[in-house]
Amino acid sequence: MRVLLVEDHAALAAQVGDALRAAHFVLDHAADGEEGLFLGETEPYDAVVLDLGLPRLDGLSLLRRWRAAGRTMPVLILTARDAWTDKVEGLNAGADDYLAKPFAMGELVARLQALVRRAHGLARPEIVLGRLVIDTAGGRALLDGAAVRLTALEFRMLAYLAHRRGQVVSKTELTEHLYGQDFDRDSNTLEVVVGRLRRKLGEGLIETLRGQGYRLAAPAG
Repeated sequence: MRVLLVEDHAALAAQVGDALRAAHFVLDHAADGEEGLFLGETEPYDAVVLDLGLPRLDGLSLLRRWRAAGRTMPVLILTARDAWTDKVEGLNAGADDYLAKPFAMGELVARLQALVRRAHGLARPEIVLGRLVIDTAGGRALLDGAAVRLTALEFRMLAYLAHRRGQVVSKTELTEHLYGQDFDRDSNTLEVVVGRLRRKLGEGLIETLRGQGYRLAAPAG
């Protein structure tokens, strides 16, 4: 899952980035409101972590402009303001959740994972597909109860397809959600990763629809 962090405090942005990457998120970072506005309008993020006290364009104005433009990705607000009126203003501007500074990184990660799950109609972090269980919070996959060793990219692809279970996902969409803005994207890499997942989890796990993309199916048995 690909996340945009809009935060001008460099040290905090680095800490949040480390925590999100450790939780298998792909991260883009904007250090001011105008850059954040542009990225949020032009890139397909699965969620956004948004500070309110930003230079060049404040977070609430940025959020209102996203929502007015029809951008619907989940947004978690970070702010040093803790008055209930500020929280109401943020939620009414279109935020999905609110976290006051200082905060625990584990709580931030858990809240963001919950927002992404709800956006895809999931109530629990475990996605069960026959013999396969994908633990999106724990960052692991279990086949017949045994943990399967996956690389970070393999797990990100599996988790994204699981969130879109039953739907055809194009190669373009996969590359947009598995790699950050500055990463050199190569769609041929996707075929390699799909092949490795099939070998580890079963040949029938990921269906290839020629000219359309991939679809996750429950393993047989």
